[in-house]
Amino acid sequence: MSNRRVLDRLPIGTLAEHAAIGGLRAVHSARSTDPGIVIELVTEAGLRGRGGAGFPAGKKWRTVADNAASSPIAPTVVVNAAEGEPGTYGDRAILATNPYRVLEGALIAAHAVGAESVVVTTKKRFTEQIDRLEMARDEMRGAGVLEGVDVEISTGPSHYLLGEETALLEATAGRPPFPRIAPPYRHGATEVVGENAGASGSSRVHLAGEDGTAPPTLVNNVETMAHIPGIVQNGARWFRMLGTEESPGTSVFTVSGDTERAGVGEYPLGTTVREIIEDLGGGVTEGEIAFVLSGIANGVLTADELDTPATYEAMGDRGSGLGTGGFMVFSTATDPIAVAHGVSRFLSIESCGQCTPCKDDGMAVTELLDKIRRGDATEAEAEQVAPTLARVPEGARCDLGRQHERVVASILERCADLSVSHAADAITREPVLIAPLTGFDEHGNALIDEDHRTKQPDWTHDERSSGQSPADRYDVAVSIS
Repeated sequence: MSNRRVLDRLPIGTLAEHAAIGGLRAVHSARSTDPGIVIELVTEAGLRGRGGAGFPAGKKWRTVADNAASSPIAPTVVVNAAEGEPGTYGDRAILATNPYRVLEGALIAAHAVGAESVVVTTKKRFTEQIDRLEMARDEMRGAGVLEGVDVEISTGPSHYLLGEETALLEATAGRPPFPRIAPPYRHGATEVVGENAGASGSSRVHLAGEDGTAPPTLVNNVETMAHIPGIVQNGARWFRMLGTEESPGTSVFTVSGDTERAGVGEYPLGTTVREIIEDLGGGVTEGEIAFVLSGIANGVLTADELDTPATYEAMGDRGSGLGTGGFMVFSTATDPIAVAHGVSRFLSIESCGQCTPCKDDGMAVTELLDKIRRGDATEAEAEQVAPTLARVPEGARCDLGRQHERVVASILERCADLSVSHAADAITREPVLIAPLTGFDEHGNALIDEDHRTKQPDWTHDERSSGQSPADRYDVAVSIS
């Protein structure tokens, strides 16, 4: 049995090619089936969202459908295509290979929850994926596949927070990608919030739209939607033939870092981390594997934990997580303090600043780690890292502050010598850039977003930061516009 279910071996260039490999059968089948039965099928398959948290897709769909029953406005289906997790490239690989399957999955989801519109939100810089999506959408519309469902391709900025579910909805509604507290099934992509509309929107309020006029919204990422046609066409038992009981199916993984090559591939869940890294990465460039980061939302796996199965449960038991399937490998030749600093720098810069500790204490941690990396820190400054890091998630409305504490603490506690004595060796080490992947070169090396080297905490690329948080800068821009 082939492991390839969502990542085709060769690109599918036209709707006719998609149909030739069995495409469109699932959406036609779903539309002749009661929506509740479709949701039950997804539930029985055990599909878990591939966007990071692993939340059961069927349960999410049922929640949206139940809330839609009491809403005067039809739901919206939003496909999260704003992939920005460092070390991850799976969603973009799927879209570049076969966007038709993703849109077909979204149309099935629209039928299941009673939605009249589908919005695919991605980043403006993902030009190849945008072109593929627009062509696929237009072909499907011309062939009558959309059947009255409006499909929009929406683009947003390159910020990491655009991928956070509630921030994605803010950006889809034309506001900055600032996370909000209210859950998406209550606050839809088209919500307008009184006098705040056009400014900070619902990102600044706790329960906007309490009058029930906001349509419930279903948000799933690209890979999750890509699995839907196969489940509908072949059944829950087929989907469970690969993977494990609690983590069924396949997933798309990315390997990068201190490896001979980087790559993207699809594997059954339960495949060991070591096997995925060796297959896609081909060994380390120097030294031995020291630790692996599963994106920047989970704790590290050390070298003696590489035989951990890549499942939600097993990775969680190790204090890590499956995340979006991006494994960044670091060898014994790379300074772990430099990695911790790279993670801290990325997350503190990408913080929107709505929650002051996330931004200010996050930046303070970044500065302390950089001083230790350079060999310029005193013992007192080194001792300040842990208590400052513990303050970062205080009052956080999204997970960014918590993941900052979780990932950096994991590296420092398990892999690094957090003291000024580290400086004697580390002073010769270069900074480690932690940033999203932009692609791969002709030799199979991962390309990292070099623009992040000059990105300031206020989200500009000015020579000097304004000293304001992105949230504060946006409010000022609105007041003078």
